[in-house]
Amino acid sequence: QVQLVESGGGLVQAGGSLRLSCAASGRTFSGYGMGWFRQAPGKEREFVAAITSNGHYTYYTDSVKGRFTISRDNAKSTVFLQMNSLKPEDTAVYYCARGSTSQRPGSYDYWGQGTQVTVSS
Repeated sequence: QVQLVESGGGLVQAGGSLRLSCAASGRTFSGYGMGWFRQAPGKEREFVAAITSNGHYTYYTDSVKGRFTISRDNAKSTVFLQMNSLKPEDTAVYYCARGSTSQRPGSYDYWGQGTQVTVSS
């Protein structure tokens, strides 16, 4: 059984920063790609960023390129999302997921419970 637990969300003013963490339990974290998704009220879950199992390659949706950075620490079974220059449109529940670097949610097999990020204008 794999558990993913996100933390680091909160309320921040536009232009501010937050760092999300996703801690994974269970074995073989290092063997899987990891992704971050977000879901705003009334909208579908959307891809934000992903990272390969070894951390060598990263992928981002266009709206966060240059502002967000995904990284991982395989020794600590944790993946991070550093979010800078936050905008009100970044407000959403953010989820981490295990299993792929795809933009499609169906390509991931385990999900965290989500952490709320609210950006005020």
